[in-house]
Amino acid sequence: MDIKKLIESRMGENYSLHHQYVNRTLVQVQKIIGFDKVYTRAKGAYLYDKEGNKYLDFLGGFGVFAVGRNNQSVKKVIEDVLDMDLPNMVQMDSALLSGLLAEALVKRFLNCGQPHLNAVFICNSGTEAVEGAIKFARAATRRPRILSLDNSFHGLSMGSLSVSANPYFHEGFGPFLPGCEHVAMGDLNGLEHELKKGDVAAFLFEPVQGKGVHFPQDDYFIEAQKLCRKFGTLLICDEVQTGLGRTGKWFGFEHWHIEPDIVTLAKALSGGYVPCGAIITRREIYQKVFNRLDRCIVHSSTFGRNNLACACGLATLSILEENKLVENAKNCGEKIETALIGLQKKYEWIKEVRVKGLMIGIEFGEPKSITGKMAWKTIHAMDKGLFPQLIVSALMAKHRILSQVAANNQDIVKCLPPLIIGDEEINYFISSLDEVLAELKKFPGPLWTLGTNFMKAMKSQAEN
Repeated sequence: MDIKKLIESRMGENYSLHHQYVNRTLVQVQKIIGFDKVYTRAKGAYLYDKEGNKYLDFLGGFGVFAVGRNNQSVKKVIEDVLDMDLPNMVQMDSALLSGLLAEALVKRFLNCGQPHLNAVFICNSGTEAVEGAIKFARAATRRPRILSLDNSFHGLSMGSLSVSANPYFHEGFGPFLPGCEHVAMGDLNGLEHELKKGDVAAFLFEPVQGKGVHFPQDDYFIEAQKLCRKFGTLLICDEVQTGLGRTGKWFGFEHWHIEPDIVTLAKALSGGYVPCGAIITRREIYQKVFNRLDRCIVHSSTFGRNNLACACGLATLSILEENKLVENAKNCGEKIETALIGLQKKYEWIKEVRVKGLMIGIEFGEPKSITGKMAWKTIHAMDKGLFPQLIVSALMAKHRILSQVAANNQDIVKCLPPLIIGDEEINYFISSLDEVLAELKKFPGPLWTLGTNFMKAMKSQAEN
């Protein structure tokens, strides 16, 4: 097959193909919100469509593209591995590249003051890492229950969905894995009430919640860790989105100086090319899973230790360190936070700014002015989740910036730009958002008309 010729001859059929053979509902939504672009090239922090238009990517594949799109160093590593014609996925062997990636991850945790995290299981994705972490915790403690936080998101396969406390993703898929319950962030009494029952295998949490960019402002995680130690419950830190520099530190848990027993990684570990996930834990926990010779593969993953994924993981770790991208995420995040707080003082729509490194949440709230209140109530009467979509769609339509609505029926816009951005991208994003927010003052006006058109299109699609 001449794949290059195939792609070039069929480019532009993207949405018709997906409507016919894949997820036609998603295609309908993409067309309604103006995200139905045909991208033909990508580089660093930018995408390019077939007309040559340039788009600033502040969506980042939901956090995958930490080192930028089509990073040439990662690409070179892949090409080198392919040229070597190495044996791959022999299964009944211990391959070199997966061992090297495990070693590199353990060294990275050691450098972050976590020498106890010294055993690695390599898998394919974040949700698979969470599934494995649940199994590891149960095997190590012989306890059935898993606690997680309200508003959490840990993946969409059955086990990870069971520990995700988000009704939007639950609808239609129950019943879920028994023993999975949720507590409120900040409620230490509620956590202790559950832990003292003595049957909780693990407390699972995201250092910064992906759905809304929520995180504690106090010592909640430190106190939660103390309670877990007191009652013999393991601490599982879901770093699938926050890990590898996203929050301005190598791992999100470093902001609170805690010591998790199990950490899950994925997304950025792929280098943006080949899916790669990992579970990093204490050796004693690991050995309670693989506790007999006849159980040496009792938990496994067919594609989990493949050469290309492991090579991408190794390349990503190297790029992050050599290019000081973790430090860049911290510095850029501070600049964005300062600029957003400036916009918050200027526009009554912005309720709260939440930033950790390059994990950015902008929450909107009802304004105090009469005109603002009227506009707010009008748009929320149409649909509770419509307001942030107006912002996201306007950023795309007028400024060619990709961002996302952070959570269902919450007025939050979220950005996950690659860690390679600089002042040029920051200034363009802030000035563009400034213009979009200025448009909100014109009620009725073009932006509000866009909301009305959204609802008409959605109603028409539903009827058809």
